[in-house]
Amino acid sequence: MYPVSTQAWIIIAAVLAILVVGLVAGFVLSRRRRVSLKSSDSPTIEEGQKDRSGGYKAGSGFSFSQGTATVEPKPAPTPKPTPKPTPEPAPTPEPVPTLEPAPTLEPAPTPTPTPTPEPAPSPEPVPAPVLDDIAPTDGRLDRLRGRLSRSQSAVGKSLLGLLGGGDLDEDSWEEVEDTLLIADLGSATTEEIMSSLRQQMASRSIRTEADARALLKEILIAQLHPEFDRSIRALPHDGTPAVLLVVGVNGTGKTTTTGKLARVLVADGRRVLLGAADTFRAAAADQLQTWAERVGAEVVRGKEGADPAAVAFDSVTRGIEQGVDVVVVDTAGRLHTKSGLMDELGKVKRVIEKRAHVDDVLLVLDATVGQNGLTQARVFAEVVDITGVVLTKLDGTAKGGIVFQVQRELGVPVKLVGLGEGADDLAPFEPEAFVDALLG
Repeated sequence: MYPVSTQAWIIIAAVLAILVVGLVAGFVLSRRRRVSLKSSDSPTIEEGQKDRSGGYKAGSGFSFSQGTATVEPKPAPTPKPTPKPTPEPAPTPEPVPTLEPAPTLEPAPTPTPTPTPEPAPSPEPVPAPVLDDIAPTDGRLDRLRGRLSRSQSAVGKSLLGLLGGGDLDEDSWEEVEDTLLIADLGSATTEEIMSSLRQQMASRSIRTEADARALLKEILIAQLHPEFDRSIRALPHDGTPAVLLVVGVNGTGKTTTTGKLARVLVADGRRVLLGAADTFRAAAADQLQTWAERVGAEVVRGKEGADPAAVAFDSVTRGIEQGVDVVVVDTAGRLHTKSGLMDELGKVKRVIEKRAHVDDVLLVLDATVGQNGLTQARVFAEVVDITGVVLTKLDGTAKGGIVFQVQRELGVPVKLVGLGEGADDLAPFEPEAFVDALLG
């Protein structure tokens, strides 16, 4: 056995010392865990076990709900005295509503006797419209002959003065020719008249003014073609009324002629309906309405600017429904140089003929315009097939020779002439009476 060295004992002693120190330290630590630390300045706060039910209570009675993080305990403030709850006052009972006394029933009023209704006054009879007294149509041209002869006598006197002298030299014949041309007979008609005069004057030995007048009258009447049918086709046929279409340029007296023609037809015992197809001139329909009211005729009119063909169609339809004798349609005045307006006039005639046949197309010409009237007549004849002519203003400065030219150019008769502004100054054209008035 080897002896233990001093160094070994030192090591053993150090190890033992470390063990003793560790034991003492462990014992002390163990004791400290069991002892609550106390402070002389603050009250003792003991940590209780956590309430596994979800919350914990402090001594002050504050309750904390569970949060998402651990909350460190805070010193509890001094508890304040809990105020006693004030008792709520008892609810005041609602007053019971007082029942109103039932209203006293008033005595039923004595029924007032129903007054006997007075008989309704008889409506006053509406006075019938006062119609014009229309002059008889027979012999109108004879009654107006004086008016016509006053304006045309210069022509007749000049011719008769020349021809009544017997044998005429060339200068006299030239003067006769000039007089005929001035009277608006036209060159072709004048040439034919001059040729007949020369032959007849030589064969008959004309020596007096009376003989000259008789010869000239015979030749002029022949030039007016008395064989032409100058009747107004105003009689109903085939269960439909007759239809008359009145055309012409502005200012010729077209609407006035329509009104005067209505007077003539009513005076002859015809039932007349007027169609106001002149929708471009505002006063035209009113003017025609006035004419109709004066003779007891009816008017069919449209709005201003309406389609003239539609108004004309409605007029004829109304006439058929009412069983009138004749429908007279007044169309809008138009210049013969405006092709669009003339085409529209043709449309009016075509539309009317879808309902009834147009019996007469009367062209109204101003007798004072001379050769220009012939130009108008040619264009209108191409568009609407003129069947007759009405010459107006023949009582003034008009030269009666226009009648000869119109008939020669158109091949249709002059049917009516206007010899004044009076309502009854429209007369049928009679060649013999016209020549008598022309020669004076």
